[in-house]
Amino acid sequence: MEKLHVIELFAGVGGFRLGLEQTGNYDVVWSNQWEPSTKTQHASMVYEAKFDPENHVNSDISEVPTDTIPDAEVLVGGFPCQDYSVATTLQNSKGLIGKKGVLWWSIHRIISEKKQPPKYLFLENVDRLLKSPSNQRGRDFAIMLKSLEELGYAVEWRVINAADYGMPQRRRRVFFPGYHKSTDMYKKLKKSDAEAWMLQDGVHAEAFPVCMDLGVAKGFHIEGDLVSLSESFNKGQKLSPFENTGVFVEGNVTTLKTKADYNDEKMVLGDILQKDAIPREYFIDEQDLAKWEYLKGAKKESRTAKNGFSYNYSEGAMVFPDALDNASGTIITGEGGKSPSRFKHVVQTFKGLRRLTPIELERLNMFPDNHTQLKGISDTKRAFFMGNALVVGIVFKIGEVLFKKINP
Repeated sequence: MEKLHVIELFAGVGGFRLGLEQTGNYDVVWSNQWEPSTKTQHASMVYEAKFDPENHVNSDISEVPTDTIPDAEVLVGGFPCQDYSVATTLQNSKGLIGKKGVLWWSIHRIISEKKQPPKYLFLENVDRLLKSPSNQRGRDFAIMLKSLEELGYAVEWRVINAADYGMPQRRRRVFFPGYHKSTDMYKKLKKSDAEAWMLQDGVHAEAFPVCMDLGVAKGFHIEGDLVSLSESFNKGQKLSPFENTGVFVEGNVTTLKTKADYNDEKMVLGDILQKDAIPREYFIDEQDLAKWEYLKGAKKESRTAKNGFSYNYSEGAMVFPDALDNASGTIITGEGGKSPSRFKHVVQTFKGLRRLTPIELERLNMFPDNHTQLKGISDTKRAFFMGNALVVGIVFKIGEVLFKKINP
């Protein structure tokens, strides 16, 4: 069977590419990575060092002409979470422009301008996408679904926590494959019972089995054009209508709350720790210990804001040091560096308390050891990459099942 060709947008250091190419069924033919806030393009440097730099473009995707991007069956990307509201309409049939710099509209533009649009989309974002913004819960996701419908796609989605399926990090992300109306996958999804698709027959259901959580599936229709959705979707409601699992076909949403159904082996934080000598700089100095303990501990205290407003602040205690017999907490972009932090990982070893190394952070995202090691890239920057990355094992499994369903 021939490999599927892939375009990878917002590539970072290549998590999507690693997961898909590890299946043996995909070939990334073009990629783009651009970090707007930095002069030196560190992530792109790592990507080019690890993969073929020839078909990699390190420039702002909103300025890349669509006709310079090759055709491919699959488009993938973990795009930034932003405000997706629709700013203006145009008089042409394409219809829409989102706010400047909002990268979702770059995906939208590329798909809409392609003479042969990708048959399959495989997108990823933080799980709060289903609930944002706070004053119109779920609006951003509704805009996204509706804009994909207008481009000819049906979508399924699932919030997946990697640790629920035996992977070594608790990391929740929403994954949503899309199927173009020209494909058998679209036709199967359209004809199927939506609940059966979510629980047994769909890509997510096969890759990451679930059972139904409390409650029943609910359905609703996403009405109106993108501008009216942007202005009025779910206005005044406290909760998003989107649960952690759902399908969207021809304007119709079916969504339900599911929980993982997994009873196999589980990796834990202790499994990924390096056995060899760890540099001294990773160990916590005695004089910093009290600060770490304070930041990780429970708090109930009065605080004063910059404007002079006093308020009571409280937060619960974090496990300190981290439990080695459980999956780790989520890596954040500020994981690197020596300064004490509530959110950095700290483990107890026989030589003392220490932070995690870049290799250990890579292992928590299931990257190969030293994937991000490159001259001129600091350990703090390597930690930042892993705070932005996705868990490769999830991409691998979804990619594997998707290919199998496309080629039964």
